[in-house]
Amino acid sequence: MQKPEFDWSHTYASSREGVLAHNVVATSQPLAAQAGLRMMQQGGNAIDAAIATAITLTVVEPTSNGIGSDNFALIWAGGGLHGMNSSGRSPRAMTPDKYKDKDSISMRGWDGVTTPGCVWGWVTAHKQFGVLPFEKLFEPAIEYARHGFLVTPIVAYYWGLGKRSYRNFESWQQTFAPDGNTPQKGQLFRSEAHARTLEEIAESKGESFYRGALAEKIDAHAKATGGLLTADDLALHDTDWVRPIEMDYKGYTLHEIPPNGQGLAALLMVGILRNLPVAENDVDSAQSIHFQLEAMKLAFADAHRYIADPAWMDVRVEDLLDPGYLESRANLVDPDRAQDFNHGQPKEGGTVLLTTADAEGNMVSWIQSNYGGFGSGIVIPDTGIALQNRGCCFTLEEGHPNQIGGAKRPYHTIIPAFVTKDGKPLMAYGVMGGLMQPQGHAQVLVRIADYGQNPQSAIDGPRWRVSNGLNVALEPEFDASVAEELRDKGHNVNVEGFPGSTYGRGQAIYKLEDGYFGGSDGRCDGQAVGY
Repeated sequence: MQKPEFDWSHTYASSREGVLAHNVVATSQPLAAQAGLRMMQQGGNAIDAAIATAITLTVVEPTSNGIGSDNFALIWAGGGLHGMNSSGRSPRAMTPDKYKDKDSISMRGWDGVTTPGCVWGWVTAHKQFGVLPFEKLFEPAIEYARHGFLVTPIVAYYWGLGKRSYRNFESWQQTFAPDGNTPQKGQLFRSEAHARTLEEIAESKGESFYRGALAEKIDAHAKATGGLLTADDLALHDTDWVRPIEMDYKGYTLHEIPPNGQGLAALLMVGILRNLPVAENDVDSAQSIHFQLEAMKLAFADAHRYIADPAWMDVRVEDLLDPGYLESRANLVDPDRAQDFNHGQPKEGGTVLLTTADAEGNMVSWIQSNYGGFGSGIVIPDTGIALQNRGCCFTLEEGHPNQIGGAKRPYHTIIPAFVTKDGKPLMAYGVMGGLMQPQGHAQVLVRIADYGQNPQSAIDGPRWRVSNGLNVALEPEFDASVAEELRDKGHNVNVEGFPGSTYGRGQAIYKLEDGYFGGSDGRCDGQAVGY
């Protein structure tokens, strides 16, 4: 009998135990995880479960995603891995001249609103791989929106922050703080408008959102309040099936969505690490972390320079992933000294990540986000639709491939991840959270590939985070000597924990010989569930 290639022991203190089952769902909110599991118990597959979980998350975790989001997925089905890009393009009227007098793109208001792609992502994934009726996948979400759900602690924390951030947005306040206050942990919250909108999306199979009554409501609100998004922009949206990009690392193959997503940054990092002696050092040692920090900064330098809508990129992905190029980048790393590789400030964000797997061998890594918390603050009245501010990931730098422009996909922070081994599916996983996503993907993989940790320990392990310049952050669970040694190497180290900082929230499902190992991050309210 084949044994897993990892250590089953708990490396770190953890409130989580890996879930072992034939069918598994893992995500950041328990009710959403159970909604996906319910679909599989009623005859659905992992894709049905993923879509139902994603829909439910728009209700029970609106602090990180919503109906006005984008989404991406990596789906193992039919003997192969499929990439889905349902990120929306900018309004056609979002031209550079509209922003010529601005120093930045505002995170609040219409400035950063792009076409929401997630609804059509649900439709597209279901058409290709789903087996249950599309409307059925909405039942748990509609139930929680109409009859209410008890708000979980971390969601309540971020909801409270939203009340301050969106205090000048009347429709947001009416939708998410209807009695003047955001819900506290354990309090019941309901949204009849959200329920009605989900019913309309389900019944029209998404058409209403892009070419029907909901599209008209979005168009009318934009016209009335100064937005650029139009019904024509919505009607032009489509979801793309894309070929995943990949990088081999110590016998494991990491797969990511190609640009406009920043998955390339994770591949660049592990490609650079292949040329550095990471595993010769202890797992949480300063030297191991130093190599990873330097590789991540180099990866971000390329990501921020080159990643854009593929139609505007001025370098090929294949050239950036060339072994010779990656070796040359690794040669820039000084084992004893931190450097500033002019990688800029990685982009913040808030996101939900979910993974599913079924007894038939289907596995899904799915990610969905409004970008900055609830997004732009623009909420279409009486619909529950909070519009994303993904256009804030454009740059105003003239001539840059990611310069703001009409009908263009921006640099995208949200990325699902998938690992294969010898051409076979091994792990659907991801770590959500803006700048943490490629960093988290790489850290989890390094813990598994270099140090033999099991998926739950790899998620539980303390994380580091690259910021701008020489600035890095460490979770307080690292030994204090690690921060001091990194400072001695020139890193500007800040030790910080929750709340007030983010190191992402991971989920993972790892394929065993006769089932799956599901892991979920204790940094969030969620869980892995199975049967």
